[in-house]
Amino acid sequence: MTPPQFPPLFTGQDAAGRDPFALACATADQGCDAGLVIYDLAADILRAAIVFAPDVPLATAAAMLPICGVGFQNALGALGPPEVGVHLGWDGTIYVNGGRCGALRMAAPGQPDQEPDWLVIDLTLALWPASDDTGLTPDDTALYAEGCAQVDAVALLEAWVRHTLVGINAWSDSGTAQVHREWSGLAHGLEGEITVAGQTGTFAGLDENLGVLLKVGAKTVLIPLTANLTRPT
Repeated sequence: MTPPQFPPLFTGQDAAGRDPFALACATADQGCDAGLVIYDLAADILRAAIVFAPDVPLATAAAMLPICGVGFQNALGALGPPEVGVHLGWDGTIYVNGGRCGALRMAAPGQPDQEPDWLVIDLTLALWPASDDTGLTPDDTALYAEGCAQVDAVALLEAWVRHTLVGINAWSDSGTAQVHREWSGLAHGLEGEITVAGQTGTFAGLDENLGVLLKVGAKTVLIPLTANLTRPT
């Protein structure tokens, strides 16, 4: 396999079968340059994690999660058939043609009002179904089962990083307006009664930072993007 090629300021590292998310978080904890992309490309799954070094509070930097989601949609849109639909869950779930195909995860240290030392976004994407009997998991799918068998995993990883960089630059230049508009057009599952971060209510919209507004009884509750923070298990 030819190693992926990334834009300037990004550096690739092969995880060699290890978990890129765990490895990226551990490496960032020890201190590393931003732009490190740790990846593991297997025959049936694509896993990759990018290390960022935000210079804004974590509550603002959490916009990296939807930015990376839009970057993935743009990457697959450029490489895959035009009829393949990609939608994004607020929690980072990636849907291809309506089925769960992967997920984005976000990790960072510190409090929402503090500038984090680092932030990691992880991408996990199923390339082939885990079983030949896809009827056992009708809500789940895999990229190559959705008409994208010609999409090379290395090219997709490269394109994801490139398109994410475009989104980051737009966000840095003009704030969240563009990612808010683009992500909202790809949103999955944000209608009617929903449960988000353990709270159930009626979806009432997104705030300017893509936090979810829930109508719970007589009050409106804001659930910020930082509710999606996690750490490797």
